[in-house]
Amino acid sequence: MASAVQSLPALHQATLPTYKQVEETKHELDWADLVTLDLSQFDQPGGKEALAKKLFDALQNIGFFYIVNFGLSQEQIDKQFAIGKSVFELPTEEKLKYRADLENGGYNGYKPLGLREIKAGIFDNTEIYNIPKFIPVYDRPHPEVINSHRPEIEDFARHIHNEIIQKLLVLFAIVLELPEDYFTANHRYDDAPSDCHLRYMKYHARDAATNEKLDNVWVKGHTDFGSLTLLFRQPVAALQVRGPNGSWKWVRPHEGSITVNVADALQFLTNGFLKSSIHRVVAPPPDQAGIDRLGVLYFARPEDALQLHPVDSPVLKRLGYNSGEDAEYLTGITAGEWVKARVKAGVNRTTVRDEISEQVIVKGVSAKYYD
Repeated sequence: MASAVQSLPALHQATLPTYKQVEETKHELDWADLVTLDLSQFDQPGGKEALAKKLFDALQNIGFFYIVNFGLSQEQIDKQFAIGKSVFELPTEEKLKYRADLENGGYNGYKPLGLREIKAGIFDNTEIYNIPKFIPVYDRPHPEVINSHRPEIEDFARHIHNEIIQKLLVLFAIVLELPEDYFTANHRYDDAPSDCHLRYMKYHARDAATNEKLDNVWVKGHTDFGSLTLLFRQPVAALQVRGPNGSWKWVRPHEGSITVNVADALQFLTNGFLKSSIHRVVAPPPDQAGIDRLGVLYFARPEDALQLHPVDSPVLKRLGYNSGEDAEYLTGITAGEWVKARVKAGVNRTTVRDEISEQVIVKGVSAKYYD
């Protein structure tokens, strides 16, 4: 698969520091057993069908899986890590010029460190910079390090959307015995507003005493808001996924892979057949303690106007996931409403995050959080 990412002139590239991934942990952790999909098979005869079968089998267990051979080199990915690192190294007053309007459900731009109280007197350890789709409706100011690398960032984001997300959505349509373009038709890049975005994210390392107060949990178990979340390989072990029996297992950062998880919109659209994956972030193992955890992610979300009604799928009917008036998730909520309401709820400062196990988001529909 040819990459859509273009090389920038050497002068541009020289402005970025070289980014080198840290070494993986030497500790043998309780790793989750996740399926790997090889996207190089997608265009081969029978390839989509074989991948869809593998995906269907994986989803019976847990809504996390890996993809490989997705058309981006590690060098290209590391360049995005370098851009993210440079953003977070800017002075605080400069970053705050691009602060996201989180309190009103906006998330594009910068989310400062320590905005949310997660336990009495302890605040979150994350900085985030979200870059929306590169279409006119989302034009906004960015720091110079992003502006100067905009062509490369845009090509990277469009490659993810057009060459990875769209193929995965075709596989989900095949799984549900729907027309192949069923989901891609409401996940267009240029033709409609949607909350898709590329994210740079930094978890600041915590000291041992703070980790102990938090029971080593940095972010409680939660689900993501949209259709799919892609996490580019992050060697600092901290991500855990919750299995059907409630146990937590570590997600291993396999070489050359992207970790993918199903999110809320696909759960709504399939009346719970596709499970929005519950995951959390914990303190890394001892040999990675003290290392800041930098991430590059992509969040795929349906077009804002899409009603999150269950789809009319033969598979859902056969398996008993009714799509009639009694469907559990038939709420009349649009994808845009759900995302904005969840963002706004996430910065609600009336209750310490550690004390929240369930939170009403919109129209009586709740999100749950897990220890």
